[in-house]
Amino acid sequence: MLDEATRKIVHACPKEALDESLFSTSSIITRYPETILSRHDVPYPAALTFNAGVVKEGDRYIMIFRNDYGSYEDQRIDGTNLGLAFSKDGIKWDVEPEPCFAMADDEVLRVYDPRITVMDDRYIICFAVDTKHGVCGGIAETKDLKKFDVVSISVPENRNMVLFPEKINGNYVRLERPMPVYGRDGMKFDIFLSESPDLVYWGKSRLVMGVEHVPFANEKIGPGAPPIKTDKGWVMLFHGVDFDPARGKNGWEETWKKRYTIGVALLDLEDPSKVIGMYKRPLIIPEGYYELIEGYRTNAIFPCGALVDDNNQVRIYYGAGDAIIRMATCDLDELVGLCTEPK
Repeated sequence: MLDEATRKIVHACPKEALDESLFSTSSIITRYPETILSRHDVPYPAALTFNAGVVKEGDRYIMIFRNDYGSYEDQRIDGTNLGLAFSKDGIKWDVEPEPCFAMADDEVLRVYDPRITVMDDRYIICFAVDTKHGVCGGIAETKDLKKFDVVSISVPENRNMVLFPEKINGNYVRLERPMPVYGRDGMKFDIFLSESPDLVYWGKSRLVMGVEHVPFANEKIGPGAPPIKTDKGWVMLFHGVDFDPARGKNGWEETWKKRYTIGVALLDLEDPSKVIGMYKRPLIIPEGYYELIEGYRTNAIFPCGALVDDNNQVRIYYGAGDAIIRMATCDLDELVGLCTEPK
């Protein structure tokens, strides 16, 4: 929650609605018509099942998803854990009988929004951590998807951490989104990059992209899925948020004036803090019943997983309405082409 002083800063910088002609889903995108995973697929208490990290290893797909439990019908959330699921085709999933990871102690309240990267014969999980003193970004690693060792947790306020799938110039590299409410122009958040020799100590932090660089966002942007390496650069999926004061009630909350869309940019291979191309429109916008009407927070889609299959097709796994997991696909070359087309 924002204190009164922060609220005054935020409201002193009103945001105007953006031009709606900017907002359409790219023609290269094909949505899978059915829900990939929902609370109905989870064999333990579940109300909202969304924002899943996904990787493919050998002949199986692995998913770690956010699970808010409580009552969907009563619009009540009692807590959050992370669930684990496996699939042979990346579409139909078998959820393990119990949650795979949760944190709760005198300081930590919950963990959520996982991303998965496979490196050096282990799975590295980035996640958000709500604490009594702010939201942080956490990193854990596991070799068996059963025992998770927490490697590091950032100071507040930071979240949306995403790890590149390989070291760059000898260091681990992550994208992240600090939340400088006091030091920025109102409620505006940007994408930064940091490096580490060991996943514990992070530095060399620098700006990758500001919200003002994204025509379809006026409030915040943040990293989505772990970047995809191509010979043209790193493909970075990100979420963009636009605020419209005219929007009313959407979903469970009394008011929800935001819209979350998915964008794509291309980062330099050797220095991924450099943006070498960006699609100036959203790649995907919320559409249809399960993204605009039904859910905890409607008008919201959020990417956490992306991988390339054997046919050069990119699978984008995203949360819809903060309630379910959906998937969209596109050709990798066409996706890169969006970022490199003439301005």
